[in-house]
Amino acid sequence: MRVLVTGADGFVGRHMVERLVERGHEVIAACRPGAETQRLFERWRGIARTVPFELTDDASIRAALGGDPDAVVHLAAVASVREAREDPGRAWVINAAGTARLVDAMLAARTGKVDPLILVVSSAEVYGSGPAGARTEKDSPCPRSPYAASKLGAEVAALEAWRRAGLRVVIVRPFTHTGPGQRPPYVVPSFIERLLAAKAGGVSQVSVGNLDPVRDLLDVRDVVNAYLALLTRGEAGETYNVCRGEGVTLRQLFERTARLVGIEAQAVPDPALQRAGDIPYLVGDPAKLLRTTGWSPAINLEQTLRDMVDAQAH
Repeated sequence: MRVLVTGADGFVGRHMVERLVERGHEVIAACRPGAETQRLFERWRGIARTVPFELTDDASIRAALGGDPDAVVHLAAVASVREAREDPGRAWVINAAGTARLVDAMLAARTGKVDPLILVVSSAEVYGSGPAGARTEKDSPCPRSPYAASKLGAEVAALEAWRRAGLRVVIVRPFTHTGPGQRPPYVVPSFIERLLAAKAGGVSQVSVGNLDPVRDLLDVRDVVNAYLALLTRGEAGETYNVCRGEGVTLRQLFERTARLVGIEAQAVPDPALQRAGDIPYLVGDPAKLLRTTGWSPAINLEQTLRDMVDAQAH
């Protein structure tokens, strides 16, 4: 299968490209131009074709689709809640309008020989706040941040193309995921960075944000396996949670990470690290994904944290 991965230069995109290559697929890696893209081009030389890509540029989108992919994994986005809050308009232009541009270009490029599927990577953040129970795909979205709202806009744009013109669209709503290669300001690499610094400096106090929220945390390597399974088994027009189905508080996550770093740390609340509008409880139900694909997570949280601590410590 020939697969176009947008946002291939991002955290999840890099893992996605390499997993697709491992499975024997032909990969077109669409990346934003820059020095980092050049390094990726060298890293993937001979195993993946790298192309420049901007979601705000119709010509760039058409060029990336010129390779007639069988499937598109659409990861390119403003991917940070904080970044989207700083510039909500840009988040909407890239996440929602950018997805609309991409699906429209896919419809225009569709031929009798190629009927591509697009996996639109949304976010569990679209559910917003709710009762302390597992969210299912039947729950009504209620976004409470510019990021979540723009991601829901991307879903709407893609599903409209499916209803109107039959473009094969599959929506995925990943819950929180982390793993080797993720960087601050995301929560786990931020914990590790601060804990390593505290250990090196011989101090025990570590600044943290709100540690009360409960999250459903997956390893990125499990997440890309779920995406790969949905490329071949996902049903067009459907939405799938990608999650473990278990919750952990950020406090528990901090304490487990501290043990792996090897420090008895005291978490000190820092107002500058608080996130307004944080969802108190966000845990998903993976039953639909499991029924459809047979996928289940293979990497436990302890292993994920250990791998990340080892990677950041060296």
